[in-house]
Amino acid sequence: MASPAPLVASIGHQMVALQTLRLLQQEWGWGEGPGVPGSSRGPDRVSATPTHRPGPKASRQGPGRVEECGRGGAQSRGAAAAAVPTSSPEVAVGRGAAELLPFPRDRGPCTLARMARVVDSTSELVSVEQALLGPLQQERSFPVHLKDSVEFRNICSHLALQMEGQQFDRDLNAAYQCLKTIVKKLIQSLANLPSEAHVVACASLRQILQNLPDT
Repeated sequence: MASPAPLVASIGHQMVALQTLRLLQQEWGWGEGPGVPGSSRGPDRVSATPTHRPGPKASRQGPGRVEECGRGGAQSRGAAAAAVPTSSPEVAVGRGAAELLPFPRDRGPCTLARMARVVDSTSELVSVEQALLGPLQQERSFPVHLKDSVEFRNICSHLALQMEGQQFDRDLNAAYQCLKTIVKKLIQSLANLPSEAHVVACASLRQILQNLPDT
């Protein structure tokens, strides 16, 4: 029986990245976002349109919002960080995203839509990996490129610290492209395997790839 360890570790890094992005969405006040796959929250898709919340929280800017996030998001960030072993050298990088900054200046609807697309596609990828690829990996080994998921997590952690618009856009684009690379390599790993289950998994991955068009 093939070891599922590389796939499990890869999923762990992706889940931490996903949690980081969803914390950003919540902090900016434009969508709660569903929970990490496997949680009790529903699989609702993340809206690309900002949700303007009433009350004083929506109008806060600057350090006050950072401090508020540090209190309210501590538990969920801890749960996300637990998805990978604490001895992992990447954990310290991921935890750097705890100090979330306000939404970068001058970011328009295109940025919000791209962010939502990355969140949605990452959530779908983790679901496919858990439901389809996990059982397949136990039956027959296929290559899993762990370093790409580590890079994706680190990019998302760095993105969470950006306040300057152009750097945020660069990091978001890097996350977008890295996610596409992860999906493409998984498709390549499964392409030559003969079983019907592998064909179904490939079809699900190709659907995710269609949601990440070249821009």
